[in-house]
Formats: sequence, structure tokens, C-alpha cells
Amino acid sequence: ISWGTIFKLALAGFLVYVVFLIREILVLVLFGLIISVLFDPVIDFLQKRRVPRVVSTLGVYLTLLGLLSYVVFATTPIFVQEIQEFSHRLPEYFENRISPSLEGLGVTAFQDFQSFVDAIAQDATKDTSNILKTLFSIFGGIFSTIFVVSVSIFLSIEDRPIEKTIAVLFPKRYEAFALDLWKRSQRKVSGWFLSRVISSTFVFCATYFTLILFDVHSPISLSLFAGVLNFVPVVGPLLAGVVIALIVALESPLQALFVLLAFILIQQVEENILMPLLSKRFIGLPPSLVLISLAVGAQFWGIMGAVLAIPLAGIFFEFLRD
Repeated sequence: ISWGTIFKLALAGFLVYVVFLIREILVLVLFGLIISVLFDPVIDFLQKRRVPRVVSTLGVYLTLLGLLSYVVFATTPIFVQEIQEFSHRLPEYFENRISPSLEGLGVTAFQDFQSFVDAIAQDATKDTSNILKTLFSIFGGIFSTIFVVSVSIFLSIEDRPIEKTIAVLFPKRYEAFALDLWKRSQRKVSGWFLSRVISSTFVFCATYFTLILFDVHSPISLSLFAGVLNFVPVVGPLLAGVVIALIVALESPLQALFVLLAFILIQQVEENILMPLLSKRFIGLPPSLVLISLAVGAQFWGIMGAVLAIPLAGIFFEFLRD
């Protein structure tokens, strides 16, 4: 074994170690790259119409932010009304249902809802470390979001940064092949996003009609909660189902059981039928590979890994096929 080979192996091991150290940052950069890929077709279209790329990029991002703000502003009164109704009913539920149930299980219950709130406030003031951890996690998520959006904006402003990188890294005879592979990967990322939007919309509509069928209060807020969390695979639907079941159980445990069973059925249809079919249609992945990639991504990187699993599997599938 020559000294040059030993040096190359040591350099490769060092690079793998560096990638391991910055793996969390790389995941955020991948998120930013995926967002920029989603907006690139619109920005390229505006640029062909002689709109400067900086102006078109900022216009697209600001337009999206404006649409999201408008949707939030338009739907806030409905959510506020439903939350107010729930907050008015919560003390009655606590005193008439939760407290007697806890006493029946042998758990010392609070006399009324106000004593329960006071106890929580007293425990929160004592355990300041958990409060600080919660604040750090919230602000950490905010900073991560700002970082991802900033990366995506700068990548979108830069004219074809990935294509330029490919032209530098690949030899001339392989450049056309690498560019074609990147274009196909872009289509897979766009197809992944479209499939997630369709599946989350299906979960929202199915949950809404289910809650209406069982005459559950606050159906819009709960169904929107389920639809938004459905965008995060595995963990999102689980959390949404538990929260919705607990809220419905405040009115009727039997009603909550039927709602939970219906929600499990909706998730089974979405995860095992709808999502694999959409992934095969828009991403070109076999359904079995979609399920395996979700499990592997969640095992390695948790929630972010589950979100990134399908587009990364689509890109990897293109490499393997070629």
C-alpha cells in the first residue's frame, strides 16, 4: 500500500468524521436546498420574463409569506371562537368527568379546576430548569427555521448554484449526465412535496367529516391540527391522534374511542395506500421502498429524517438506476 493511498484513506476518514460532527447542520442545509428547489421553477419563469433574479426571488418568498399570513388572518376568528368555547367547557369537564374518574382510580383529585391550575403554576415556578429547556427548544426551533429559510433564499438568489457546482466537480464528459441526473432529482423533490400536500389535505378532509359525523366540537381546529401534523411522518399522526382522542374524551369516552378508531383507519389508508401510490406516481418510487425509507430515515435522524427520507430515497434511486 503506497503512502498516497494511506493519505487518501486518512483524508476520507477525516471527512467522514467532519460530516458526522456537522450532521445536524447538514440536515438543515438539505431542508433549505429542498425549499429552494421547490421555488426554482417559478423563479426561473420570472427570470425568463426579464425580471431580475433577486427581485423574482424576494417576490416569490414574500408572496408565499403574504398568502400564509392571509390564511392565518382569515381563519383565526374561527379558531379563536372554537378555543374559547373549549376553554369555557374545560372547567365543567374537569369537575364533572376528569376529577371523578381520577378518584375512582384511587388518585387524589383536585377539588376544582382552579386548584388544578394553581398546582401546575406552583410546580412550574419550582422547576425552572424544565422551563429553561423548553424556552431553549422553542428558540432553537425558531433559529433553525430562520437558518433554513435564509439558506433557501440565498440558494434561490444564486443563479443555478447546484449546476455550477456539478460543472466544477464532474469531468467534462460526465457533465451532461450529472446535470440530467440533477434535473430528475429536482422533479422527484417537487413530486415529494406535492404528494405530502395531497396526503395532508386528504387527512384534513377525512378527519373533518369524521368529527362532523360524530358531532365533535371544534372540528375545524382539530382537523387542521391533524392535517398539519400529518406533514411530519410517523410522529405527527401519532401525536394528532392522541391529542384529538383526549379532547373528545372530555365529552364522551365512548365517542373518543370511535373517533380514535376512525382516525387510525384514516392513517392506515393514508400511510399504506395513498402515500405509496402518490410516491409511485409523482416520485417514481416503489411503495415498498417508500415504507423502508421512512423507517430508515426515522431511525437515523428522527422527525427530520422521516421528512427527508422520501426525496433523498428518490435521488438515491436515480443514482442506483443509472
